[in-house]
Amino acid sequence: MDKKLKVGILGGTGMVGQRFISLLENHPWYEVTVIAASPRSAGKTYEEAVGGRWKMDNPIPEAVKNIVVKNVNEVEAVAADVDFVFSAVDMSKDQIRAIEEAYAKTETPVVSNNSAHRWTPDVPMVVPELNPEHFEVIDAQKKRLGTTRGFVAVKPNCSIQSYAPALYALKEFGPKEVVATTYQAISGAGKTFKDWPEMVGNVIPYIGGEEEKSEQEPLRIFGKVVDDHIEKAELPLITTQCVRVPVLNGHTAAVFVNFEKKPSREEIIDRWVNFKGLPQELDLPSAPKQFIRYLEEDDRPQVTLDVDYENGMGVTMGRLREDSIYDYKFIGLSHNTVRGAAGGAVLCAELLTAQGYISAK
Repeated sequence: MDKKLKVGILGGTGMVGQRFISLLENHPWYEVTVIAASPRSAGKTYEEAVGGRWKMDNPIPEAVKNIVVKNVNEVEAVAADVDFVFSAVDMSKDQIRAIEEAYAKTETPVVSNNSAHRWTPDVPMVVPELNPEHFEVIDAQKKRLGTTRGFVAVKPNCSIQSYAPALYALKEFGPKEVVATTYQAISGAGKTFKDWPEMVGNVIPYIGGEEEKSEQEPLRIFGKVVDDHIEKAELPLITTQCVRVPVLNGHTAAVFVNFEKKPSREEIIDRWVNFKGLPQELDLPSAPKQFIRYLEEDDRPQVTLDVDYENGMGVTMGRLREDSIYDYKFIGLSHNTVRGAAGGAVLCAELLTAQGYISAK
């Protein structure tokens, strides 16, 4: 790419916005030129607006410290200076739907981390290795919005990244029933232990809305484009429990699965470790070289050892064994704010760029 595309971050002061800014530092294709946030942050430099709330391990990138934060509600002003935006705004779902479509109608593509548009029929919800063909529905969305280059695309819920890719890689065997319990890090709630001291040494067996997302969103990913919308798959039937645990980063899943055609253990591992998608074929900048890996050790994957696999963009499976009730059970692990949030959205944008959906204005 001869010249980097100009990127805006909507909701740039929150945890996911910070993760976007951290991941985009020195990106070969993109340059953060605009940061937008709530009116209370507008007019301050990014460093001033974040204050003592920077939650990443690395310091604030020098290139963005002195960017003056814009009011995210001033859509035309923000959109005028960027080629596309990432959205991580903290608003009600109705407000998010409205503001993301408002940006799209300025002919500015929106790649969103938010859940508000995940079930909008003509908005693709994509894990780039799994269902890149869903981007085809963007043409129907543009007709509805009356745009030529503006659209909204989203990435799915963070917790499903720890098991949906593993199931997708086994689709030839017909996964039909899945029970999954996810053990979810506190950064998924935008928190650190400093913000949430009551999570130290604690487990909370409830995350609002999470089980519904975890059971339904994989079916949309496994679905297909039909005319002007995404039609979700009927199988596998999925039931989940979602538990908040005292871990900073990393969602772990304990999964039980029945198949239409039961594979051997060797076949499962083979399909996982050899699974490749379009991001790997195109060698996109953020794509992991190996998306899914399998570890044979009985005590892996572990968050402290494995969450940063492939810079947080790969997923790790372990403890695959036959079960007394289900065909198999296994453990999965993914980085919830990298692959599961900002990193997954960046990879979506890279694929959209490679396919010509995102370009310079």
